[in-house]
Amino acid sequence: MPSQFRIPQATLDGAYGAIMTRVATRRWGQVPDNAYVLWHNKPVLKAVFGFEQKVGRWKALDPHLKAYAEMASAGAIGCSWCLDFGYFLAHTRGLDEAKVREVPRWRESDVFTGLEREVMAYAEAMTATPPEVTDEMVASLDRQLGHAAVVELTMMVAVENERSRFNAAMGLASQGFSDVCELPLAGAGSIEG
Repeated sequence: MPSQFRIPQATLDGAYGAIMTRVATRRWGQVPDNAYVLWHNKPVLKAVFGFEQKVGRWKALDPHLKAYAEMASAGAIGCSWCLDFGYFLAHTRGLDEAKVREVPRWRESDVFTGLEREVMAYAEAMTATPPEVTDEMVASLDRQLGHAAVVELTMMVAVENERSRFNAAMGLASQGFSDVCELPLAGAGSIEG
């Protein structure tokens, strides 16, 4: 495991650790580094993973827009672990890799639609401290997506802020999930946080 952990990496022991290791390896090919950190406080670990399972069932927002918003937020925070994992998830979910690799530089790229740009601008505005969201941003997204999708988008960016800030604060960096994706930017030093 990486040496950048800011607290010692825990050993995933016992029956719960074995189950967690087996499920993570089946889903993602390896155990996410944040599990080794969260293992130090099992009530927090169980709450986070339980919540993430529920978040995974939200379906009001287009999954492509959701992925771009999450990655734009992670990029704004500088969480290379989250970008690495986000690239991997985008790849496994069949997203357009030409677009995925451009998310960190979406403002300069010409591969995104107007709506996709608005979603990433909103994600970055939400991620700023203090938030820089405007009434106009929300109104435009609401007209195009509808109330339910805007609520889900907003919560997904908030959830990604929680993920990215936790992982960055704990010293987690790219774990190599995106190595299978053939996304050169995912492994580049330019996204390290």
